[in-house]
Order: sequence, then structure tokens, then C-alpha cells
Amino acid sequence: MASPTIASRMRRRLILMSRDARLAGDLRAALPEKWELNTVLELDAIGGFEEILQHRFMLLDLDEAEAFDPLEVLRELRVDLMLNLPVFCFGGASELRDAARLARADRFFERAEIVGRVPGFCEQYGWGAA
Repeated sequence: MASPTIASRMRRRLILMSRDARLAGDLRAALPEKWELNTVLELDAIGGFEEILQHRFMLLDLDEAEAFDPLEVLRELRVDLMLNLPVFCFGGASELRDAARLARADRFFERAEIVGRVPGFCEQYGWGAA
């Protein structure tokens, strides 16, 4: 892949790792204008380091156990790629949240509240880009 351009870096994008189609639809509806939601089940689907880095933050579904291992996603992101992309987890039992915390996830929310939190995350990570 060619190096990221300034225009591609300024795009407002976030990653959702979940199979929950209804949640993805609700999140898309809650996004401010000009924000893009990339829903994937593996980081490789986004691309390499350069592509993942161009996203403002990630929403990680801790209730996913069949499609991917959330702890493995965190390991890949933090250890293999050494990226400090903000990761907001939702759902999951307290033991899994504790393990995700140790794997350096950033914040944890109940599944029912994540859609309401996203506009605030978008404002925080908007960086004033047009």
C-alpha cells in the first residue's frame, strides 16, 4: 500500500468489531455527519498497520466468542502492531473485562449504553477536521 495521504488521514473513521448487525445499524444512525463505521471481524480485513492507524478509535464487542477472540484482538493491536488506538469495549462478563483491562483496553461500557456514548467519542476524537 502507498503511504497514507493527508486527506485519507483526516477522514473520520472508527472500527466496530462485532457481528451484531442491529448494533452496527444503530451505531451508524448515531454517528455525526462525515463519520464512517468499518465493521470487521478481524484486523486484517482493515489492512495493515497504516490502515488501522488511520482510524480514530475501536469499539470491541466482548460478547463475541465465536467470530473472534477479543483478547487476541487486543494482543494483536497492542503487542504485534504496537498501536495505541483507543479501544472502547462493551458487553462481556466481569472476568473478561478484567482480562481485557490487563490486555490494555481503554474503557468499558454496558452493551446497552455504547450507542449513546459514540457521539461523545466522535466529538472527542474529531480533531476539528472538516
